Amino acid sequence: MDKEIFTGLTIFFIVGALIFLMFFLYFVPVGLWITAISSGVKVRIFKDLVGMRLRKINPHVIVRAKITATKAGIEVEIPKLEAHMLAGGNVDKVVNALISADKAQLNLTFERATAIDLAGRDVLEAVKMSVNPKVIETPLVAAMAKDGIQLKAVARITVRTNIERLVGGAGEATILARVGEGIVSTIGSSESHKQVLENPDSISKVVLSKGLDSGTAFEILSIDIADVDVGANIGASLQADQAQADLQIARARAEERRAAAVALEQEMNAEVARQKAKVIEAEAEIPRAIAEAFRSGNLGIMDYYNLKNVQADTQMRESIARPDDSKSKPGN
Repeated sequence: MDKEIFTGLTIFFIVGALIFLMFFLYFVPVGLWITAISSGVKVRIFKDLVGMRLRKINPHVIVRAKITATKAGIEVEIPKLEAHMLAGGNVDKVVNALISADKAQLNLTFERATAIDLAGRDVLEAVKMSVNPKVIETPLVAAMAKDGIQLKAVARITVRTNIERLVGGAGEATILARVGEGIVSTIGSSESHKQVLENPDSISKVVLSKGLDSGTAFEILSIDIADVDVGANIGASLQADQAQADLQIARARAEERRAAAVALEQEMNAEVARQKAKVIEAEAEIPRAIAEAFRSGNLGIMDYYNLKNVQADTQMRESIARPDDSKSKPGN
């Protein structure tokens, strides 16, 4: 019985010792400490390694980054690496960017590198792009010269990262928009499309002189016109559309004048009709006046016959003076 109890206690102590050793090695990474010491990096076991575990920071990432920076001749303090990692930054990319910038003789400090990384930009890619410029191509840009001919151009822009303006600077989309606007402005100010076709480099020179990289995270090194094509004759189309619009306006004004003439003619016809009606009405009063003259004794029979003779004589003279309608018709 005592032997079984002894065996059980032995197993218990062994398991407990193993568990304690595991926890101890987790909180006190002795192997990592030995690696750091052998690499010439001074790391304190309890204050640095154990403290990182308690602050929930992976000590392997911090120590390896510190070793990499030290071997490259860059002095980076461990608390700064920890602070950057706690802020959500990428410690490895920051250290690698510092090493690349140092080898390329770029002025990049740890503070600026961490600011670029926390701003959401790839700091290592930014350093590489600063050393090896990048070529971006604009979409097809269409513009019209003063002679009305449309030109379509494509430009290639060589840019490199401006480390000083990387935080808060505009991106590639702004560069493309500004260059496209400059191309449209330059082509639009040209007197003839032939002038642009003969000297396409004039576009790049004018656009490059405008300082389009101001306020961006890049520095424009060159702007090269890759292709220029002739498009539609927009000026002729606009003139044709203008002529068609003028024709419609002229037709509308002519129709307005015709309607006014028709209305005037109708008004004159109505006035003539009114005058004729008045004449007929006046002529209708003549028999009444004659009858009244007979009744009042102011008109005698001889006076009436003389009046009728005068009327007959007048009608005869009018018929003689008026040409015969039947003779004026063709075929008679």
